[in-house]
Amino acid sequence: MPVISRFFGVIIYMYWRDHVPPHFHAKYQDQEAAINIETGEVAGELSRRALAMVEEWRQAHKEELLENWKLAEQKKVLRRIEPLE
Repeated sequence: MPVISRFFGVIIYMYWRDHVPPHFHAKYQDQEAAINIETGEVAGELSRRALAMVEEWRQAHKEELLENWKLAEQKKVLRRIEPLE
């Protein structure tokens, strides 16, 4: 479970060779969700505040997330992505 970013208590990570569609995981306190990189569709549960931050971050880093997804499919080292500020 490579962590690719952290901000305001939110941890963003991807699994190697995870199922499609391309997505990442976000954890905040005891809540966790998978977020579709392309659409922002959420499977799981995050507070409204945490989800709003994750969505802002996803939109700003969509291309980097897709690049990391390709690396994860090949089980290569993932790149860190700048946190939300």
